[in-house]
Amino acid sequence: QVQLVESGGGLVRAWGSLRLSCAASGRLTSGAAMAWFRQVPGKEREFVAAIRWSGSITDYADSVKGRFTISRDNAKNTVYLQMNSLKPEDTAIYYCSVSSFYNGVYSIHSLRAYNYWGQGTQVTVSS
Repeated sequence: QVQLVESGGGLVRAWGSLRLSCAASGRLTSGAAMAWFRQVPGKEREFVAAIRWSGSITDYADSVKGRFTISRDNAKNTVYLQMNSLKPEDTAIYYCSVSSFYNGVYSIHSLRAYNYWGQGTQVTVSS
């Protein structure tokens, strides 16, 4: 069982920065993957970024490439999302997720690839 706790959300002006953190309790194996998704009311939850728990493979949605960076600290069982040059359209609830063992059956962009989810943290970007 894995529990995820997100932090770091808040209100920021356009072009500002925020760093989200997601601390995982429970053991994560080298085959795991962690990701950030986001959701606005009335819309589907969408992929933002993902990182494998071993190695250096990362993946980003086109809308955040060059602005957001996902990273991890294996010793702390924590994944981060550094968000720079924020835009009002980045406003959403951001969710952390874990795939206990990512085997490629589903795209790493897919909700179906992940079996644990955090409660979410609100990010609001004002214009």
